[in-house]
Amino acid sequence: MSDFTIEDVTDNHKQETIPRSAQKTRWGLHIALVIVCFIVCIPAIYAGIIATLTTLESTLVPPRLIPSDDFNNNVSTLFEHRNFTGLLWNTTVVAFVTVIGKTALAMLAGLAFVFFRFPGKWFLFFFVLLTLLLPTEIILLPLFNIVAEMNWIETNPRLALTVPFLGTAVGAFLFRQHFTNIPRELAEASQIDGATPLRFLFSILIPMSWNVIGAHAMIQFIASWNQYLWPVLAIQNSDDQLIQIGVSQAASLSGQSDYGLLMTAGIVASIPPLVLFVLLQKQFMNGFAVARDK
Repeated sequence: MSDFTIEDVTDNHKQETIPRSAQKTRWGLHIALVIVCFIVCIPAIYAGIIATLTTLESTLVPPRLIPSDDFNNNVSTLFEHRNFTGLLWNTTVVAFVTVIGKTALAMLAGLAFVFFRFPGKWFLFFFVLLTLLLPTEIILLPLFNIVAEMNWIETNPRLALTVPFLGTAVGAFLFRQHFTNIPRELAEASQIDGATPLRFLFSILIPMSWNVIGAHAMIQFIASWNQYLWPVLAIQNSDDQLIQIGVSQAASLSGQSDYGLLMTAGIVASIPPLVLFVLLQKQFMNGFAVARDK
């Protein structure tokens, strides 16, 4: 009985020691993650501080690290004198049209690459992937010439900002990989039932693809929201410009650089993508999870 008691106490001590060490490791890991997150957030924190400063305070050397009370004035200046309301509306319309068009075309491309048989399918898919290696800057000048010949720059600026970017190799690849994980028996069963390819897409594939659709929409929305080079080149009327152009022009006020106004513009411009990311965070994280048991 005494031997049994000693072993029992020893085992209990081991059982208590292991969770405590694991708990210490977990606390250490959490502290390290908090420190890393704080370091990553330093630029955003500093931008938030600068956004509260006046023009004079934002140019002080060394820089001021204590928030001031000029944030509301900066926001009022942006919306009253910098036409941020129109810029946000233009960017929102362009971003949503681009996202909807890219998602629809990407799903159709994924449907064709997975469930259709046609000559040269693999070569065409390889060619689509090859376009990922093509820098956007290379096609800007030919694209500008095409858009100018169609007279979209002056008459239909929103078409010039959306139509040239509706094709997406990233989306085609993403939906192709996702549709590959869906059992082909579903396609065969729907074909036996007389469903058309579009009926199969809307009734079966889309309900099983909301996570991928959310992830793709998040990527394309941010890419469209952050457009800068193409709007600068293609859009001549300031009333039709996008928000990133307004952010770049917000630093100069009455011939003097106002960094507080610039940081405020950056914060205002980053709020819609941030809100969308919070709403689609679950879909964004799950959209890249590859699983075959769906």
